[in-house]
Amino acid sequence: DITLIGAIDTNPKYLGQDAGEVAGCEPVEIPILNDLQANLVLATQEKTQGVMVDFTHPDSIYENIRTAIAYGVRPVVGTTGLSPDQIKDLSEFAEKASTGCLIIPNFSIGMALLQQAAVQASQYFDHLEIIELHHNQKADAPSGTAIQTAQRMAGAGKTYNPAMVEETEKLKGARGSIAEDNIRIHSVRLPGLIAHQEVIFGAPGQIYTLRHDTSDRSCYMPGVLLAIRKVTQLKGLLYGLEKIL
Repeated sequence: DITLIGAIDTNPKYLGQDAGEVAGCEPVEIPILNDLQANLVLATQEKTQGVMVDFTHPDSIYENIRTAIAYGVRPVVGTTGLSPDQIKDLSEFAEKASTGCLIIPNFSIGMALLQQAAVQASQYFDHLEIIELHHNQKADAPSGTAIQTAQRMAGAGKTYNPAMVEETEKLKGARGSIAEDNIRIHSVRLPGLIAHQEVIFGAPGQIYTLRHDTSDRSCYMPGVLLAIRKVTQLKGLLYGLEKIL
């Protein structure tokens, strides 16, 4: 029920090559182009509803999403780095166009379950911190997944991590960045990593740790396929895999 009609890459070494072969699969007789609009035109010519799947770069996703919606093609976006104002603008744009759009920081169902468990645990712990670890080619920090995790735990009517002592950072940033409701996020970037996250809760006499590790990017595919199928049923923007589970 899903047909590939185009593929895009800006890397010159892939341009013109068969998309299937570059992906390590059988040839699909679809050349890779560096032309978003040409592919969007192809999508609008199909009898079925067109979907654009975007795993690109924070610098390009905002315009990519707006362009796709303008063509009536539904974006499914796994790239992070959009600001809250950009997300708000895209939400209004998609709503006005009555076009579905999904922005999903992490397509792993395991991560969605971790976030659900973290929200539940946050009701019982006042102290918590997030550590996210990614490969050293990731452009944005903290990760969109870590920010989303903090956002889902925030808004419960309390401020986390009440100060126990007056802290002094001897090196700027040593205590991480501060998200909503005083939730701290620490970012690690190293070769050898893919995508990993811990949410650590602390209370007198106990530590409770939630951790998710990505050992292979194949774990994202069930979520990607679900999003492709669901976005055609939407008339606006939704943020997060949990919204369609």
